[in-house]
Amino acid sequence: MRLLVVPLTLGAIFAAAGIFIVARWPIMEPVTLGMMEGDAKRGAYLARSAGCVACHTDVKMGGAAMAGGAPLDTPFGRFVPPNLTPDPVHGIGDWTLDQFAVAVRQGVRPDGKAYYPAFTYEFYNQFTDQDMADLWTAFRTVPPVSVPTARHDLNFPFNLRWGLKLWRARYMTQSETTPVMAQSDAWNRGQQLVNGASHCGACHTKRGLFGGLDANAKLEGNTNLPGGSKAPSISTEDLLSRGWTVANMAYALRTGITPDGDVLGGSMAEAIAQGTGMLTEGDREAIATYLLTTSGQISVGLPTNAAVSSMDSMAGMAGMEGMAGMESGGN
Repeated sequence: MRLLVVPLTLGAIFAAAGIFIVARWPIMEPVTLGMMEGDAKRGAYLARSAGCVACHTDVKMGGAAMAGGAPLDTPFGRFVPPNLTPDPVHGIGDWTLDQFAVAVRQGVRPDGKAYYPAFTYEFYNQFTDQDMADLWTAFRTVPPVSVPTARHDLNFPFNLRWGLKLWRARYMTQSETTPVMAQSDAWNRGQQLVNGASHCGACHTKRGLFGGLDANAKLEGNTNLPGGSKAPSISTEDLLSRGWTVANMAYALRTGITPDGDVLGGSMAEAIAQGTGMLTEGDREAIATYLLTTSGQISVGLPTNAAVSSMDSMAGMAGMEGMAGMESGGN
């Protein structure tokens, strides 16, 4: 036993030192946006397309807009989307624009600790400074709600937040939305939405043992979503084999009705009701164009007439003023 004392002691010392180093490891890259002005209407549209409203509002329980979403039950435990209203105690009312930008694009809290990847910040890294200012301005127009968010209830060792730094080093990826000159404006806009704001891969790509996205199975489906639900493959080949076209997909993203007359349910129904259903027709067609395009060619079926305008000139956008009606469970 005496022979084991020294190596066990050294092992404990090295383990403690390793944990200390990881815990002190900085993961935040400071930003300085200062008093940059934002466009609330444009930010509200971006919030819809990014799923902020759908995730952070518990519609089924009649929760107030952005005051915290329904719990997500996963193999790692239960995650609870937090209150994002401007309440200074229970929401983000005492944050700065810079802290907000770091949280959304880098997944790091104001106190320097990492967010769990249940928050889809991996897909938001390419939001511009103007995007962040617009989102921030829109969020500031939401009525503050003094409702505390329940704590996550996670299994060991996932409840050790410092371990997220190791997770980020191993699994964190960045969304790819680099414009392709050979593709149409609609295709490029669709790529921007699918791989960025709308974060389709967060649900439609399977994850590994520790929750990292499988880069080799992008958009090929996920059978282990929170709550036991599933997301089908939305790869181009699989979509074409199931009879999807640009026209009927754009229609489904607005109404939830599939080409065979069925209705999309579960988390996708929520994503449509609080997200894609409120996008412009051009953006819905852009998403369909990107997903149904192989080697630069639009999929067979009805042709697209997507005319994707810049978000600065979009009309009929779903503003934050429309969120107030969600407090009664409506839209």
